Amino acid sequence: MNKPVIISIVVSVLLVGGAFWLAARSSGASQGSATATIVDGVQYVDISAKGGYSPRIVTAKAGMPTVLRMKTRGTFDCSASLVIPALSYQKFLQPSGTEEISITAEQAQGTLQGLCSMGMYNFQIQFL
Repeated sequence: MNKPVIISIVVSVLLVGGAFWLAARSSGASQGSATATIVDGVQYVDISAKGGYSPRIVTAKAGMPTVLRMKTRGTFDCSASLVIPALSYQKFLQPSGTEEISITAEQAQGTLQGLCSMGMYNFQIQFL
């Protein structure tokens, strides 16, 4: 093989490998797990809704009164249409602001899933 062919193969491999590395790194950041915060006997779970939900997985303490705070900031996409089947909750979130959703100690069990009305975006609260 001649030198230009070898150089183009090496450059192609580096570009493709770099693209995969960046994609894995950015999806790993948005897929990360977070934990709830507890203040004065109430557990708070904060989730941002814009272009999906972040964080996608939150770990919380089971059997404890919980407040889910859905935060929006210029959200006009599908993630503004929130559905939480286990709570029989369905609402269009305001484009900007915070919507507080109360979860009783009895409801704070197992895995609670929230999703957009189309099912494209989702998040989970894992009560342990």
